Amino acid sequence: MAVLSCFKAYDIRGKLGVELNEDIAYRIGRAYGELLKPRSMVVGGDVRLTSEGLKQALARGLNDAGADVLDIGMSGTEEIYFSTSHLGVDGGIEVTASHNPMDYNGMKLVREQSRPISGDTGLRDIQRLAEENAFGPVARVRGTLRRVDVLSAYVDHLLGFIDLARFRRPMTLVINSGNGAAGHVVDAIEARFQAAGAPVTFVKVHHQPDGNFPNGIPNPLLPECRQDTTLAVQTAGADIGIAFDGDFDRCFLFDEEGGFVEGYYIVGLLAEAFLQKHPDSKIIHDPRLTWNTEDIVSRSGGTPVMSKTGHAFIKERMRAENAIYGGEMSAHHYFRDFFYCDSGMIPWLLVAELMAVRGQSLSQLVGERMRAYPASGEINRTLRDAGAALARIKAHYAAAAVEIDTTDGLSLSFADWRFNVRSSNTEPVVRLNVESRGNAGLMEEKTREILALMDSN
Repeated sequence: MAVLSCFKAYDIRGKLGVELNEDIAYRIGRAYGELLKPRSMVVGGDVRLTSEGLKQALARGLNDAGADVLDIGMSGTEEIYFSTSHLGVDGGIEVTASHNPMDYNGMKLVREQSRPISGDTGLRDIQRLAEENAFGPVARVRGTLRRVDVLSAYVDHLLGFIDLARFRRPMTLVINSGNGAAGHVVDAIEARFQAAGAPVTFVKVHHQPDGNFPNGIPNPLLPECRQDTTLAVQTAGADIGIAFDGDFDRCFLFDEEGGFVEGYYIVGLLAEAFLQKHPDSKIIHDPRLTWNTEDIVSRSGGTPVMSKTGHAFIKERMRAENAIYGGEMSAHHYFRDFFYCDSGMIPWLLVAELMAVRGQSLSQLVGERMRAYPASGEINRTLRDAGAALARIKAHYAAAAVEIDTTDGLSLSFADWRFNVRSSNTEPVVRLNVESRGNAGLMEEKTREILALMDSN
């Protein structure tokens, strides 16, 4: 029995032809159907050249297991989240490799009510059935396949988070879809702004979906992938820049000078915005960088709740706490009123509304917080022995730490600075984040110090 290495901690991702092909996609669909026995499913796919073929193979597997399949066409992951709950079906699968290289593809799976399926909530069982590939006969009543259009209802839902009447002053938005799947949603949102008479101009960059990714794989976490957005903001004199990854479940924001704004500070900004409308709410955040978020949430009358990093953990904790919002510094933002799922469209709409209402630029909205809690941003290292590196770091700092937390990796706090170091769940790297209380020099010094410990053998 061949092991399917495309099954990861949270989703399915693999090299085409080697780890993932249409036969494996069929087996994944068949295994999902055999295990969870859905009556109806929704499927979609991103712009990658192989996504349509993999999606059709997946649908055949689901059909052969007896499930009716609704195909929403080219879509981002959050359109699957929306469709699963909106249509009241038993689950959904998006074919996407997000920001992975050209020769990869994958899938993200949910069950009813858009609940995530990850390693400990069914993904390993689906993997086992797909690996065994010992399915019984095709269902006596084979499922059907048909196309459905949910775009209008989805955009209705997105715009329910803001009030278009609040956009009274002229505003220019640069939106870089990275030739990924976001373009059709951006067009639909633009049409709603125009119909409402909102004086907002959309400047679109790399807008057309193109699975050849002529301008590079869309991954704005990489500095080399930010230059086109920065230049477009500067050229247009825009108020804000917005860039998406391939399946647009993450958005990345740039200020009016084209400067990249770390996702950490957007978490605090959105938390404050929600607490102004819904005081006494709970806000979920990850352990990598925490002080700014905890400070804002506490002073705004909310309750900060730390969760292990990763969408499955955040979503589970949000449901348990009935939290109104959750955010990760990696630019994943989760909303109770979006089925506890992450969205890359809702954050920029909320930030643009804040700018319109307050009459402030993005740099004004986040600048004070960036100075109050300067942060390193996430630094990744590929190490031969991650465990030994973490042990060295702990041995060096633990005795002087005010607090030691192991919610996710190792977090050590001191009077004026703190750090988190953890092994990635999705890549063979160790990730480091450092922050301080108003002392950028101290943060930079400690970052260099820890990196030296990580790199020493």
